[in-house]
Amino acid sequence: MNPFYKDYSEYIAEIFPDFKVQKLSVNTSRSCPNRDGTLSTGGCIYCNNRSFTPGYCFSGGSVAEQLRDGKRFFARKYPEMRYIAYFQSFSSTYGEGLKQDLADAVSVDGICGIVVGARPDCLGPEVIEILKEYGRSLPVFVEIGVESLHDNILRLINRGHDAATAIRAIRNCADAGLHVGVHLIAGLPGETDEMILDTVRRTCDLPIGSLKMHQLQVLKDTPLAAMTESGEVAVTGYSLEDYLTLCVRIVEAVPRHICIERFLAQAPPAMVISPKWGIKNYEFTNLLLNRLSKS
Repeated sequence: MNPFYKDYSEYIAEIFPDFKVQKLSVNTSRSCPNRDGTLSTGGCIYCNNRSFTPGYCFSGGSVAEQLRDGKRFFARKYPEMRYIAYFQSFSSTYGEGLKQDLADAVSVDGICGIVVGARPDCLGPEVIEILKEYGRSLPVFVEIGVESLHDNILRLINRGHDAATAIRAIRNCADAGLHVGVHLIAGLPGETDEMILDTVRRTCDLPIGSLKMHQLQVLKDTPLAAMTESGEVAVTGYSLEDYLTLCVRIVEAVPRHICIERFLAQAPPAMVISPKWGIKNYEFTNLLLNRLSKS
């Protein structure tokens, strides 16, 4: 057990105590209301979806085919593993077809849970009812992209929703009996460390089970890359040491009952403009644990 905070392995073992599980990412090729013109065509200024979606998700295969491809990848080393279908790309609850996608996922042998990544404004009553229905037979996790609870920052990054929408979505999902996780980004343009910590504390006052945090990465082929190059916006230039110091403060702000899934983003190096730390998630975690042991 991690002595400083509940990590993902501890959290997931509480929900699946009898076997090991692995997430398998799924790309439904859905768009996003912030890209298809419903809200905007530009999307969030930092977003490059290819930076965090595994290659097998771009095969064009069905939900079931992608999951079987993912299973083959892991089963060679872990034949007894069971799997969580992770609907990760863009907002998986946007548009039509969610119910069929979930049905396809649970039809695959070894799938024992579902994670859906979603924008707060793509979690209306009908969507939540569908997720609640599946939650009666297996654990359903909703990973909500909140990013910040400061409306001025949300406007600057072209997020397309306000903090109140995020808070409402969190509460509605929790009321439906779903496992709620929240995604936050540290270092957004205009956001100070104190603002980040304020968002963390306010989020932890809500009915969530997990928190996923990472540093802002300036990625190629994004509006943020062009905006920083032109000087239109400035991002916090965290050094690795600065970010470790911030993460120590984040750990101190998060109650033990809430899991911290991660602190680091790892886009493919060829896509990253900054920061270029050259460090993997487990290496960062080890550095953080060492720092926490001395604080």
